[in-house]
Amino acid sequence: MKVSIVGVTGYSGLELIRYLRQHPKVEIVSIHSHSMHKKSISDINPHLKNIISLPLEEFNAEKIMEGSDLVFFATPSGISKELVQPFVTAEFPIIDLSGDFRLTSGGTYERWYGKTSAPLDLVKKFEYGLAECRKNPKAIWIANPGCYATATELTFAPLLENKLIQLDSMIIDGKSGLSGAGKGLSQTTHFTETNENMSVYKLNQHQHIPEIIQQFKVWAPEIEAIQFSTSLIPVTRGIFLTSYVKASQSISTEQLIDVFKKYYQGKKFIRIQPENQFPELKQVVGSNYCDIGVTYNQTTNIISLVTVIDNLGKGAAGQAVQNLNIMAGFPEELGLNAVPLYP
Repeated sequence: MKVSIVGVTGYSGLELIRYLRQHPKVEIVSIHSHSMHKKSISDINPHLKNIISLPLEEFNAEKIMEGSDLVFFATPSGISKELVQPFVTAEFPIIDLSGDFRLTSGGTYERWYGKTSAPLDLVKKFEYGLAECRKNPKAIWIANPGCYATATELTFAPLLENKLIQLDSMIIDGKSGLSGAGKGLSQTTHFTETNENMSVYKLNQHQHIPEIIQQFKVWAPEIEAIQFSTSLIPVTRGIFLTSYVKASQSISTEQLIDVFKKYYQGKKFIRIQPENQFPELKQVVGSNYCDIGVTYNQTTNIISLVTVIDNLGKGAAGQAVQNLNIMAGFPEELGLNAVPLYP
């Protein structure tokens, strides 16, 4: 399969190169950047020298479709919605890593992203690409989930589908490495601001909140809201999610672990931790794995969960490649067998 990447110079685009270069059935045939197309990718990113020699090209939909079988959009939000129409008209496969096609109700994108939405009839053509919970593996237009949304939804899916929790009691605390903010410069991402520091940002305002609620409603339509907080931690990559929720019935930790194992049986990239063991960031960095630990406090009736993913892997490019594999009918692990970077 031949693929093109639009927005290749961002962190997610570069991560796509890392995964796809080791995919036995995929060839990257063109890479595109609006702002840097007059330069070589290895001039901008020396770590790619002698690895990928393709020139950076301007975006040209017709040229991409002539030479490729699928296009990835690894662009910031607000860009892909302006570029995808020729591909949709031609029924050409798309995997979009931005948030432009995730939110399906009118006005929600405008409220949370502060930009004009793509036409809703176009948005609704895209399948939401939570890879372990895909309903239509033949879909050719995929809205890849956000990083926080991926971690949160994979954490709560077994609990919601098995009706094990009180729906008004979900508290989710997400912490992200700095690569989640992208390459754009700001005071809050300067080394002097973030090193040996931790700060809350977008409290109750993060754009992944409506995405999470939208998917939660698929599993439990009566859900109205969640309590969701986000913080920056001084690491390059990774999401560390701690979640708390009241059980709807008496249950043990052992039973909860069994629920998670059964729900994710056969899902290679979800690793449920043994009892009294909780995941660390380093065991998933550089990979497409999502590791989940769970415990139950009988005194408080609280289920506590710890979830870790690489925000650029399972939270972006890794899941996008997994969705390509699903679409193409390849084994889901193709191109994604990299061992996590440890230490």
